[in-house]
Amino acid sequence: MKKVFSFIAAILLSLMANSQVEVGLFAGPQATTTKYNVFNQKQKSDYKYGFQAGVQLKVPFDKNLFFAPACFYSMKGYKVVFSDFVFPPDSTAKDNNTVIHTVELAALLQYDLGQGPGHAYIKAGPSLDFHLFGKEEFTLMDGTLVSRNMKFSNGDYGHFSANLLFQFGYETASGFFFFGQYTHGLASTNNADGGPRIYHRAYGISIGKYLNRKKIVIDTGVMDK
Repeated sequence: MKKVFSFIAAILLSLMANSQVEVGLFAGPQATTTKYNVFNQKQKSDYKYGFQAGVQLKVPFDKNLFFAPACFYSMKGYKVVFSDFVFPPDSTAKDNNTVIHTVELAALLQYDLGQGPGHAYIKAGPSLDFHLFGKEEFTLMDGTLVSRNMKFSNGDYGHFSANLLFQFGYETASGFFFFGQYTHGLASTNNADGGPRIYHRAYGISIGKYLNRKKIVIDTGVMDK
């Protein structure tokens, strides 16, 4: 994993060296849940509240189209009540309440809906989700409450997952931007054979600013003549 992050960091630094590339920081809250299936039966799930924060680039590609990679921390989680019972978390668990700390690497395309200094935009693309660590709390059939760290391995929860991200936002002339984001999990976060299929779902809003946005200067010399 360290090699992957080092490789990505090298790419981002090389892009940032280009004077035409804009670098932005962003952060905001999100509501996260899951699509949770056991034996193809959907389990009842509810939302948890977390946040995301990170860095993004805006690389010119073609007129209104830009490459917009991002690297960000994302706190996810979910609540689920089981009608069918398997491992993980436990074959006798009635529910589960999780918090998962992740880092996402996203390869997004941005299309500006206008060429003025202030304009709306849309973004979309895939992301790779690295699950760093997590916590789960669940109740067993006999009423025992279990609180423990989530185990990530080839036979437990997965270290990685994949998502599709969709954003709609607005950029100002001064470099501030605001966006809403939907995260649609494509890969299950469970690796255990015969276990549940767990897919991330998240809805969030964020605010940010491009650090190197050039100021727009209006020449009034002609008007003064």
